[in-house]
Amino acid sequence: MLLKNYGKIAGITIILSLFLLILGVKYVLGQDLVAQNFIAFAVISVLVGTITGALLFYKLKIAYYIFTAGLLIGFIELFRSFISDMDGWGDLVGILSLFIFTAFGLVIGLIIEAILYFIRKNK
Repeated sequence: MLLKNYGKIAGITIILSLFLLILGVKYVLGQDLVAQNFIAFAVISVLVGTITGALLFYKLKIAYYIFTAGLLIGFIELFRSFISDMDGWGDLVGILSLFIFTAFGLVIGLIIEAILYFIRKNK
C-alpha cells in the first residue's frame, strides 16, 4: 500500500517539511519571513518530497525509511539548534544539520539498497 500512494506521501512530505521550516524560522527562531524565505523553503520542500516520491516509485522501501529517519533527525537538530542559539550561530548550524542528516540518510539508504540488490542478484 505504501508503494501505491507515492504521490500522496510525496505531497504530504512537501507540505509537512514546508510547515516545519516556516514554524522553525518564524516562531522558534523568531525571524521575520520575506518572499525569498518562502521561495527557498518551497524549493527545499519540493526537493525532499520529490526524493521521497522517487524512492517509493522505484520501490526502494529501505532507502525511503532511512531517508525519512534522516529527515526527522535533521528537523529535530534544526529545532534544537534554533532553541539553543549558540551565540548567533544556531540558525546556520540548524539549517546545515538539516541538510547533512537528510543527505546522510539518503546516501546510506541508497548504499544499503545497492548492497541488497547485488546480494539478490548473485543468488
